[in-house]
Amino acid sequence: MMKNVALFVDVQNVYYTTRQAYQRHFNYQAFWQRATHQRQVVKAFAYAIDRGDPKQKAFQNILKNIGFEVKTKPYIQRADGSAKGDWDVGITLDAMEFAQAADVIVLVSGDGDFDLLAQKVRHQLGKTVEVYGVPALTAASLIQAADQFIAIEEDLLLPQK
Repeated sequence: MMKNVALFVDVQNVYYTTRQAYQRHFNYQAFWQRATHQRQVVKAFAYAIDRGDPKQKAFQNILKNIGFEVKTKPYIQRADGSAKGDWDVGITLDAMEFAQAADVIVLVSGDGDFDLLAQKVRHQLGKTVEVYGVPALTAASLIQAADQFIAIEEDLLLPQK
């Protein structure tokens, strides 16, 4: 029987971690093929920060063409120079909502804040949680909270330019 899957991609996290670790970009198409193989997609969200630039709009259109629903938040520059733009609460709320309809929850992020979400989805809702992340930059607590950790390595990266 085909399993239902829901995908939640923390775009900022995967962008910065793949760039830091490999100086390369995440291959969303390869990820989609792997994460959805022989599975029915219930929901697929990519959470991004919108700075209003044309290259970013083009990238978001690519994500939509792959099958993601792209959720954006405005980029906020604080008076002290720091920036705000994270989707942790939004991702958590959506994952809890759509976990009901899915057998497998796939989270693409190395952010340790999601360890509580992974534990709750697994233990209270009885769902399988797969986490994709850059090994050196994924919180140990998140890796431990998941049923399966899939390392973002060569096969999930775009070729060097």
